[in-house]
Amino acid sequence: MIHPPADEALERLWYQREKGRDVRFETTEDEERARGIVRRHRLAEILFAQVLEVDLKDAEQSACELEHTLTERVVDSVCTFLGHPPACPHGKPVPQGSCCKVYSRKVDPLVTRLVDLPIGSSGTIVFIAPKSMSRMSRLAAFGLVPGSEVRLLERKPSVVLSCGQTSIAVEDEIGSEIYVRPQ
Repeated sequence: MIHPPADEALERLWYQREKGRDVRFETTEDEERARGIVRRHRLAEILFAQVLEVDLKDAEQSACELEHTLTERVVDSVCTFLGHPPACPHGKPVPQGSCCKVYSRKVDPLVTRLVDLPIGSSGTIVFIAPKSMSRMSRLAAFGLVPGSEVRLLERKPSVVLSCGQTSIAVEDEIGSEIYVRPQ
């Protein structure tokens, strides 16, 4: 992707300022635009490197491409999902957004493992991270696919959940591989 030259220049100015150099932006709008580019880049790096476990080089390259396409609303959602991180994988500060100013000290995760739900609670499956693809097929045969609503019924001696009108018992390990958005 070819980045607009103005964006590259603003980004370079921001990085120079972070290195302690006396940098002044021509306008407040330029400063805010640079801040936004850097924020989008660093949040994308965190998402790729820490959540999706992409190696840092690929995370950096993908973040470079993505930083110019994300809307502010999406960026705020990513920031909230990540728990308003203070620094990127390189240890550089992530500029705060409006979402960071309104959250409380207690941030509930947007997505959690099925086994971490309170017993009797429901959630919608967001993704499944199985150790094997055959496991994914077996879960799908029971209707356990992203978008399905599930309720945790028991944790011991095995994880028991309901999906629709069906109750299903799975091993602890499998329950730990199913990620849900609590309701």
